Amino acid sequence: MTAPEHLVTEEEEKAIKAELPEIFSRFPRERGSLIPILQAVQGRFKFLSPGAIREVAKYLDLSSSEVYGVATFYNQFRFHPPGKHEIKVCMGTACHVAGGDIILENFERKLNIKPGETTPDREYSLERVACVGCCALAPVAVVDDHVIGYMQPSKVEGLFVQFEVQREKEKREKQAKESAG
Repeated sequence: MTAPEHLVTEEEEKAIKAELPEIFSRFPRERGSLIPILQAVQGRFKFLSPGAIREVAKYLDLSSSEVYGVATFYNQFRFHPPGKHEIKVCMGTACHVAGGDIILENFERKLNIKPGETTPDREYSLERVACVGCCALAPVAVVDDHVIGYMQPSKVEGLFVQFEVQREKEKREKQAKESAG
């Protein structure tokens, strides 16, 4: 299943489609270009949209289901636009033994999404990752490229309080600029 259509707006699909010819121009029109093209598309847009998959299929004269089948085989590809805040929970051996699965469950419950998904408001995305290389700090979560070691369920709620405080601060700053300008 590709990204739910409601997560990708028509305008976003149009913008993606407009940039694809430039990406395609760097690759020969042959089946062997499929994975490098998918990597380039994801590198540019951070995910593979349903429209991008259809366009790649057209360019390479393949079916959309064939392109999607190849993309889903590799865990490097994502099919949901990333959230403003990207949350990655380490499930490497040390983190798993130290309770990484409990941390992941707490994020799932709080966000009401599964790993690999993005909240409908695109505020958060959740990923389960193999190892982040911080085994001595297990269990570990990476939030917006910040490593949080010795993660505990209580810290999950605290993160969302911090996000809410930041959102409120940004809202006030925006209102102040608008009233001053």
